[in-house]
Amino acid sequence: MNVRRLLATGTAAVLAVVATAASAVASAPAQTLAASVTTFSVGRLAASAGAVIGLIGLVAAWRALTRPTARRGARLALAAGPVAVVLGAVVAATADGGLGTGNGLGGAYVALLVGLAATALGVRAHARARRTD
Repeated sequence: MNVRRLLATGTAAVLAVVATAASAVASAPAQTLAASVTTFSVGRLAASAGAVIGLIGLVAAWRALTRPTARRGARLALAAGPVAVVLGAVVAATADGGLGTGNGLGGAYVALLVGLAATALGVRAHARARRTD
């Protein structure tokens, strides 16, 4: 797949998720009760998992960029990045309330950003590994 097509498809998917999340936020109730600090909800769990998966992909992509022949790290980043983006987008779209309510919205934003960075670096590392072969 062409890199430009991949980036365009990824951008379109992210924009679609943001539009879905915006409509979900618009229909959310005005006030929601905040969860306790010790409560670990499903939203927090999914957002944390997405952030960790994205971080693993980011580290793998970074290592693949430092080693020009490391194609496995680039593939791992290309797999982990979109998974983190999807998890973050799902949590952001389904979170009731805003930041600080205990629904994992902050972690969802982190998962989105780290997943996008892992995907971008993974594409770059994969293209670099392909050129050296």
